[in-house]
Amino acid sequence: MADDLAAANVNRSYQLAASSIAIFTFLLFFLYPRFVSGDVDVLPFQATLIVMGVATFSFAFASFYYYGAWLGGRIDDAGRTRYSRQGDRFWLLGCILLFLAPSLILFTVRLFAVASVWFALWLVYVLFVIRNFHRVQTAQKS
Repeated sequence: MADDLAAANVNRSYQLAASSIAIFTFLLFFLYPRFVSGDVDVLPFQATLIVMGVATFSFAFASFYYYGAWLGGRIDDAGRTRYSRQGDRFWLLGCILLFLAPSLILFTVRLFAVASVWFALWLVYVLFVIRNFHRVQTAQKS
C-alpha cells in the first residue's frame, strides 16, 4: 500500500469514528429521555447503541491497522499488506454497522414502514458488499 493511501485511510477512518461518536451522542441526547419515559422501544434502542459502539471501535481498529501499514521502514511489505487487509476488514465492518443504525433508530421510534425500507436497503448493501468486497480489498502479496 502506498504511503499516501495508507495515510488517507487513517484520516478517513478517524473521521468515520468521530462521526459515529457524534451519532452516538445525538442518540443519547435526543432518545435517552424518551427511553426513560418509555416512549421508545427498548430493544431497538439498546441494539442501536451497541451497533454504534461496535462501528466506532471498528473504525478505530481500522485506523490502527492503516497506521501500521503506513509505518513504512519498520514493517516489511508482507506485514504492511497484512495490516492493510485487516484495516480493510475493520473498515468494512464499521461501514456495514454504521449503515444499519438508521433502520434501528427508525424501529426505535416506531416508524415501522420506513424502518423496513431502510432495513431492506441495508440488506441490499450487505449483499453488494459480499459480492464485491474482494475486488476492492488490498491485494494479498504472496
